[in-house]
Amino acid sequence: MHVVMFGDQHVESLGGAQVSMRLQRRFLEKAGHTVTIVAPAMHGPRGRSAPASDAYVDLPSVPITFDREYSLTWPGRRTDRRVDAALADRPPVDVVHVQADFWGAFIGHRYARRHGIPVVHTMHNRLDVGIAAMSPFPGLVLRFLNWWERRVLGERTPGHDGWAFLRRLAVRSDAVTAPSAHFAHRLEEHDVVPPAGTVDVVWNGIDDDNLAAALAEASDRRAPGRPRFVWLGRMSPEKRLLPFLEALAASGVDAEVELIGGGGQLAAARRLAEKSRATVVFAGKLPYAEALRRIRAADAVVQTSIGFETQGMTIFEAASLGTPSIVSDPDLAAELGAGFWQVPDASVEALAATLRRASADIAAGAAPTPDPTIRERFRQSSRTAAMVEIYDRVTA
Repeated sequence: MHVVMFGDQHVESLGGAQVSMRLQRRFLEKAGHTVTIVAPAMHGPRGRSAPASDAYVDLPSVPITFDREYSLTWPGRRTDRRVDAALADRPPVDVVHVQADFWGAFIGHRYARRHGIPVVHTMHNRLDVGIAAMSPFPGLVLRFLNWWERRVLGERTPGHDGWAFLRRLAVRSDAVTAPSAHFAHRLEEHDVVPPAGTVDVVWNGIDDDNLAAALAEASDRRAPGRPRFVWLGRMSPEKRLLPFLEALAASGVDAEVELIGGGGQLAAARRLAEKSRATVVFAGKLPYAEALRRIRAADAVVQTSIGFETQGMTIFEAASLGTPSIVSDPDLAAELGAGFWQVPDASVEALAATLRRASADIAAGAAPTPDPTIRERFRQSSRTAAMVEIYDRVTA
């Protein structure tokens, strides 16, 4: 079948949803399907160096971040015409898969409605938590987003919070998927469901080939002793990097800590890192395969966001590679099942105490063991097969 995916950001930009879409495309194509990805064109250095592909439809856009990594395409009739023209010469579209929350979602749903094509919508984000973390006036932002959505989609249903926004997208979909059971449950609690009434759980997966390569390499994880911690993610408030560095300094642990990623809090993170007894290395943005190798070599991955992650990819990648995690979010811990140290609450003191406990366990050779079944359940090939079953269902 021909699957057309719509995203808020170009899939060659940084971000968990973008990584997932690239993986989905590759494994769908390996299974014999055709994939087209529609998203805003990327600007800046990464935009100039991004690989070209016939599978991409890059829409005219404007950059919206200082580094020009992320961009916006305004939804409307002009964009509708561009999308229609770009897809007119491609095979007939069987299913639209929306993997966006904002303009990409609007553009995708408008396209599907115009052409009478079934829609699968994957909800990637906790909209309310993310906006509250990133905006000083989240209520005003949500009111604007709800107004914009009603205007662009022609929906007149009431509500101006994050759940009302997601609800309007869900009711236009033939299926809604979530990347974790806890997020699916939360969506259903707030009536963010398709007409069928339930949300399908399909984890985002890990690349089979990269997983095999990382597992095949001899890990340079050393004998029990000075622990090696890895933190990965976007350096922004909702990821709680700064509280982690405060806790690291307060804990007094003598550890090696590698921070992978970048973002607006980098300078503040560097200042806090100087206060710690630990050796803190800022690795920057790494290729996916290299990030997996660093996870494999670590004694533990540190996950610090609370209430924001809809899956928490890094701790599942870690579990697949046999690396335990320090987990702040209780929902993510419940999904993971085993192989982690649970931070009891959101305080810096609790995280510091957990870092000390994990360091002691690692030094004693008593670190917890991740659930061995996650490795097979998390492979992208199995996740693609699960999504194809949903495509078949909505197109039947």
